[in-house]
Amino acid sequence: VIMTSNLGSAVLQDPRISEAERGRLVMEAVRAHFRPEFLNRVDEIIIFKPLTQEQITTIVDIQLEQLRKRLAQRKITLTLTPAAKQLLASEGYDPTYGARPLKRVIQRRLQDPLALALLEGKFHDGDHIEVNVDRGQLVMKKAERVAAGVAGA
Repeated sequence: VIMTSNLGSAVLQDPRISEAERGRLVMEAVRAHFRPEFLNRVDEIIIFKPLTQEQITTIVDIQLEQLRKRLAQRKITLTLTPAAKQLLASEGYDPTYGARPLKRVIQRRLQDPLALALLEGKFHDGDHIEVNVDRGQLVMKKAERVAAGVAGA
């Protein structure tokens, strides 16, 4: 069984605290929260470092790949501009919760509007959809298909 927790996450965000001190303070928070009987049954505790912007962008790409696979069933391709990916990454990352909110942000800001656009007939099977940002909002438009191997950009 693998579990995650945000115990001690505030300590991890403080750049003034050394790595060793962070580990000690996080373990202190864990011991204060869980009973010794439970902790005695835990094989290992791993303290993760906060995600970098590059890692968040990689997670955006992973989440988008799942959406692209579903769209491929209808021969629809999807690309996002760097600005669109950045918007999702920025809104989907929280220093306390990590990338957990990212899936919900992608759902709310991209998947739901895309599903509505498909239902309304704005896009059709075989289309290529490009997503960009305009005044802080994701905007979708039908675009020319990109050469093979570049559609994942």
